[in-house]
Amino acid sequence: MNDQDARELVARIDAMLDRADDGCTELVAALLELYGEGLARVVARVPDPAALADDELIAHLLLLHGLHPRPVEARVRDALDEVRPYLDSHGGDVELLAVDEGAVRLRLQGSCKGCPSSAATLKLAIEDAIRKHAPDVEEIEADGAIKPPPDLVALPMASWTPGPQLPGELTVDEVGGERILFARLHASTYAYRARCPACGGSLDDATLAGAELVCAACGHRYDVRVAGRCVDDAALHLDPVPLLSDGNGGVKVALGAHA
Repeated sequence: MNDQDARELVARIDAMLDRADDGCTELVAALLELYGEGLARVVARVPDPAALADDELIAHLLLLHGLHPRPVEARVRDALDEVRPYLDSHGGDVELLAVDEGAVRLRLQGSCKGCPSSAATLKLAIEDAIRKHAPDVEEIEADGAIKPPPDLVALPMASWTPGPQLPGELTVDEVGGERILFARLHASTYAYRARCPACGGSLDDATLAGAELVCAACGHRYDVRVAGRCVDDAALHLDPVPLLSDGNGGVKVALGAHA
């Protein structure tokens, strides 16, 4: 069972509990109390309890029983560090303002603030990362984020699709039926739909000169570090794709979003 299977199982259990009668609910509560006591004894005997929380499913169980070894604020900061390469591709960043009683308050910085892509940034990248690291967070607010359109609000977490292996600085590959361009600069990776907004041609043969992606067909140049903005025409930009590290040295992209 992988982490996605575990999430789906948890959702099924929640749905069954909503339909359960009082007798079933009492039985489940008793079982949880028993397993919680056993888990607490396991944690007490482990030399490094924090290592247990590296597994997403175990981390959820620890949270369920109030046994997670790291405070929620530390886990939220881990989530934001994970998502920063994608925010950087929009020329922005995020600041953690407060974590209080299950609510997280953030501030989007740089070109993320108030721009159309901030909706996708918040919904598909920041929220996903925080929910993974800190599922006990109940509410996420972000200063500077516009209200996401309805299609983004309904987009499920399952829209995240594993990306290919990235052998070099520039890779174009088909992911989920779409041609996606991946650019690697130093420690950051950026993803864009592989089509030039100037000529409409494919970017399969594009080249990377420093941070500038050059369309082989028309010669237009795009800065991959700042949301793919065109160096030659400020009205043009590439179509960024939300991207996150998968935690195993690879990447995953959210294909349902046009940032």
